[in-house]
Amino acid sequence: MKYINQKLLEFNNYLKGRKVAIIGLGVSNLPLIEYLHELKSIVTVFDSKDFDDIDKNILNKLVDYGMQFSLGQNYLEKLVGFDIIFRSPSCLPNKPELVAEAKRGAIITTEVEMVIELCPCLVIGVTGSDGKTTTTTLIYEILKQDGYNCFLGGNIGTPLFTKISEMVPDDIVVLELSSFQLMNMKISPNISIITNITPNHLNVHTDMEEYIEAKKTIFKYQEKDDLLILNYDNEITRECANEAKSKVVFFSSKNKIPNGYIYDNEDGKIKLCENGLRKHIFDTRNMKLRGVHNFENACSAIIATKDLVKKESIDTVLTEFKGVEHRLELVKETKNRVKWYNDSVSSSPTRTIAGLNAFALKNIILIAGGYDKNLDYTTLAKPIIDNCKALILLGQTSDKIEKAVLMELKKTRKEIPIIKCNSLKQTVEKANDMAVKGDIVLFSPASASFDMFTNFAERGKIFKEYVKEIVK
Repeated sequence: MKYINQKLLEFNNYLKGRKVAIIGLGVSNLPLIEYLHELKSIVTVFDSKDFDDIDKNILNKLVDYGMQFSLGQNYLEKLVGFDIIFRSPSCLPNKPELVAEAKRGAIITTEVEMVIELCPCLVIGVTGSDGKTTTTTLIYEILKQDGYNCFLGGNIGTPLFTKISEMVPDDIVVLELSSFQLMNMKISPNISIITNITPNHLNVHTDMEEYIEAKKTIFKYQEKDDLLILNYDNEITRECANEAKSKVVFFSSKNKIPNGYIYDNEDGKIKLCENGLRKHIFDTRNMKLRGVHNFENACSAIIATKDLVKKESIDTVLTEFKGVEHRLELVKETKNRVKWYNDSVSSSPTRTIAGLNAFALKNIILIAGGYDKNLDYTTLAKPIIDNCKALILLGQTSDKIEKAVLMELKKTRKEIPIIKCNSLKQTVEKANDMAVKGDIVLFSPASASFDMFTNFAERGKIFKEYVKEIVK
């Protein structure tokens, strides 16, 4: 008998004829236009872009469907009198116009929140400052390997709201969740993971406290039979256990915890710790992924899936998984064994530090710098000095990174060349001139991309194109 999602039917009935606002014409909200048109909702679309910057095909569709739109600098001025508002992740719920509508009685939600609310199956959610995408993808691949019908969404994959009608109770939804998506959410996944919490997006969030509280939403509404997976080595995530109502399992790469999962650096193995005893689970030397941070990601993926799949499925994926694009991605190895890595996703110091620590040899030429998110770069200086033979900088944060490194060099009385460039192409040219046999060239910006590029993916793609064009 065909499964009928009663909650979805009720929500669809609610939407019929209702005044609905869609804030942001990004990837996550575009499918809603078609969906709400079919339900005959009264839709107004809001976007901060000016008329000339919006895709004309989208504008024509809005006109054809009889939908209103408000664009440009003061685009939220007409956000008044709506029954439900779907905000984009970049439009935070603390905007005055959204706060006013919420007080008036409007439902403020997101595409991904409604997926968690309305889907009929198990939901696994992953958040954190670093490692979200790799962990989410590992979980998704393990479940698929074991035969599950899975849906991948949130910050990666495809928007899932319009896919809810295809879901049945035996399926599994796997979501990567950013702080922007989690903020003010009133529901949590059944299995939640926080990889770590370090300063990030402080150019958008009011302060670090707001950022942390947003991340905590991933477990705040869990129940006692749900599961929360936390990084024991990160003080903020470790303390989250004190607020959890669900079962908590820790992972660690630095501490010999009595219960939980550890990566043991002494023999390279992931182990289950129970009441002081350790059981070998997986040998990370069989993984194609490199770096302790990726072994921690593997720990998370194991904990999330161990009660759902056969061990063979976990072993197969961890052994064969080559990584996600723009994350310590080997772009090229030259004839004289210079290896070029694209780590464009690294938009904070902690990510770049993890990338530097992934290599045993201390012969890295680091290319860093980009858009300034108001982050502190002092913690990056020592890892650069300890691991790099040269530093090449570009973008808004180049002065901040240079200043931090120069201060550390003064303390240590060491020297490494620091070169500033005006373009990404120039950084590749400089690195190519400097690299000698056996060197590693690592593009790991420790900064966001928005001063020069649309996003980290575009930045990484262009870097790879320059490497293939310039490096012989």
